[in-house]
Amino acid sequence: MRIAIENLPDDIETLKQLVIEKQALIEEREARLEHQRAEELYLRTWIEKLKLEIARLRRMQFGRSSEKLSERIEQLELIVEDLETSQAQASPPRAPSAEKTPPARKPLPEHLPRETVTHEPATNCPDCGGTMQRIGEDVAEMLEYVPARFKVIRHVRPKLACACCERIAQVPAPSRPLDRGIPGPGLLAHVLVSKYADHLPLYRQAGIYAREGVELERSTLADWVGAAARLLDPLVTALSNHVLAAEKLHADDTPVPVLQPGRGTTKTGRLWTYVRDDRPAGSATPPAVWFRYSPDRKGVRPLEHLGSFTGILQADGYAGFDQLYQSKPITEAACWAHVRRKFYDLHQATDSPLAAEALARIGALYAIEAEIRGRPPEERRQIRQARAGPLLAELHGWLTATLTKIPTKSELAVAIRYALTRWAALTRYAGDGRIEIDNNAAERALRDVALGRKNYLFAGSDAGGERAAAIYSLLGSAKLNGVDPELYLRTVLERIADHPINRVDELLPWRVELEPAIELRRAA
Repeated sequence: MRIAIENLPDDIETLKQLVIEKQALIEEREARLEHQRAEELYLRTWIEKLKLEIARLRRMQFGRSSEKLSERIEQLELIVEDLETSQAQASPPRAPSAEKTPPARKPLPEHLPRETVTHEPATNCPDCGGTMQRIGEDVAEMLEYVPARFKVIRHVRPKLACACCERIAQVPAPSRPLDRGIPGPGLLAHVLVSKYADHLPLYRQAGIYAREGVELERSTLADWVGAAARLLDPLVTALSNHVLAAEKLHADDTPVPVLQPGRGTTKTGRLWTYVRDDRPAGSATPPAVWFRYSPDRKGVRPLEHLGSFTGILQADGYAGFDQLYQSKPITEAACWAHVRRKFYDLHQATDSPLAAEALARIGALYAIEAEIRGRPPEERRQIRQARAGPLLAELHGWLTATLTKIPTKSELAVAIRYALTRWAALTRYAGDGRIEIDNNAAERALRDVALGRKNYLFAGSDAGGERAAAIYSLLGSAKLNGVDPELYLRTVLERIADHPINRVDELLPWRVELEPAIELRRAA
């Protein structure tokens, strides 16, 4: 920032201090730039190394070991894809330069159908009111995707010149999701949904598009995904604010193998999910899910994620959540599904009559919940107190008595102790109609992650894990609100570049206006 000469202090000591401060700022800025340049160089080098390795393996892809080589090639393709996307997301969009000629781009395929949209300016001169005459036009093409086919949308902007005063008028160019990029919002949404909802890696998408006669490099798709993720960041922040404003949250996590660049090995990261869904308690508040990524499963992670949250947290028995219960005004609610699962597995393996008894008693609790689903919290509390309360007391007595009659190290004893040690948190739902009997809302949110993990094998970097968490949040929240995820992302990507940042919450799945005919049936 420049300082006017007249604003400089006359005092020499003050002037010296000002110079020192400015020099420190300059050095700090140079250090940041140097770090960014070093990181970019590292990513480029690592990407080039992986591409060479892929080329080498492709040459070897014959004979008896070809299947293993194919799997290794797929793994490396995924790593390169993730690193290229991270590189695109980390690099801020460059402002157009008048001095530099933009790099030549292949023309869009001629065989694709064209749809022309003409943006006509007013025919009267805005300066003198004279009649405007066409003197030319600018044409820009955008590659768009519609279900099952590509098309090219031609945006034609005629230029009109005033015959009286030579004023030239032209409608401003419509904004694009990606500055100076060719993908339309529909194509971008399709790429994101294919990758994160349909679990189709980018290199496979590139192969599918090639069969349509549209050559899109995997690196190009990675750039698009990274840029789109950066564009959607404010919306993910708005979504997290909605989730953290809840009185009750469901929480869970799942492991995600993550590559350690330079080592050729993987580490285990975690995807955490936080779900706000009070519909079973009769609430009309829109449900939402927020995912977070962390490179480990340290107990401090939930504390970092839920810094502003106060209320009820329903989760499994993971000890890492204990820091929340001890340091914040957060009430623990446990999950009966986890308890039931232990007895169910035991019954399946041994046909234990005691395990069958436990399952029958727990099943009676679930039968009550099926009857009161969707009723107001106070009504749920009263029914639970009257009907579930006596059953819970009987179950506690039976578990305690049974524990004294079986071997202490048996699997049945382990299952019983698991329930008894968490009894206060397990029975808290009976006295609070807002709480659910289990944490299945969070487990359902993680199903897509589990399916994707089978296809991805592992994430290419921590940045890839964070990016996946952001996109999973938007897609999962759209599904919870009965909205087609692809239609939702298409609508958002079409509008978000021009949407006021202070009103980004208007683009949340339950607020944005979509075509009613394409909306999914609302979940019951």
